[in-house]
Amino acid sequence: MKLNYFFLVFLLNFFTVFSQNNFDKFFKPSDSLHKKRLNTVIVSEAVIGSATLVALNQAWYADYPRSDFHFINDNAEWLQMDKAGHVFSAYHLGSFGANALKWSGADKKSQLLYGSTLGLTFLTAVEVFDGFSANWGASLGDVVANVSGTALFVSQELLWDEQRIVPKFSFHTTPYASTRPNVLGSSFSEQILKDYNGQTYWLSANIHSFFKSSKVVPKWLNVAVGYGAEGMITGKDEFVNTVFLPTDKRYRQFYLSLDVDLTKIETKSHFIKTILTVFNTIKIPAPTFEIKGLGGTKFHWVYF
Repeated sequence: MKLNYFFLVFLLNFFTVFSQNNFDKFFKPSDSLHKKRLNTVIVSEAVIGSATLVALNQAWYADYPRSDFHFINDNAEWLQMDKAGHVFSAYHLGSFGANALKWSGADKKSQLLYGSTLGLTFLTAVEVFDGFSANWGASLGDVVANVSGTALFVSQELLWDEQRIVPKFSFHTTPYASTRPNVLGSSFSEQILKDYNGQTYWLSANIHSFFKSSKVVPKWLNVAVGYGAEGMITGKDEFVNTVFLPTDKRYRQFYLSLDVDLTKIETKSHFIKTILTVFNTIKIPAPTFEIKGLGGTKFHWVYF
């Protein structure tokens, strides 16, 4: 849960640094290595990353006892929704790092080696914090998810020189948060980050990228497959009986939906391109077909 919060803080703070200049040319990637831009990227990432880790330490770890570095096995918790969050965060932090180096005019090799590994580096530091906390512990499952998110970005760049399949996120409120607001969130903003019951993680594939010769398929049209889970008020497979819960079973949810690749929307403005890239992390609400893990299906005219 803390992972998504600090991913958003990192992304928004970094974007703010680059959004102070109103001139569109500022957002245009350099055709060759621009040392001032490169230094800006390096210093900004170092400062913001360090500040975020310091804030993370104070907000999540300072009030809890320390321990020797240790691992835990939390792979069965939250029906792996937290692992999906790690894949999502590692991918987009890596994508952001690569695009920042592209903006500075760095070559492709540098973008992949030093940019796309930004998320993996940052999230590994978070795992180290977990490993030294008595209340948590480093998770090999988290590490695998972090590597998977980075690999998803790098492999597409190497294979297609573009991102055809993008992890995305959507959220809707659920009744579960009211049962444990201290864990699942007491406000809407907290629930977005903490209530796994309302989160859905998607893999959104751009159809035109796979059929470039087609003149029928719009360039912006995507098909998305999603994963969610419900019935969880604790991380493990244990249940606390309460009249507020609509069900007494934890179950997975699988989705099929349409989506939009915002980066395929044509515009000459590099500022707007940057905005579209940032918001392309969010799944567009659309008609959605759901398969429930307990059996049965459901069609949503609009699903968030």
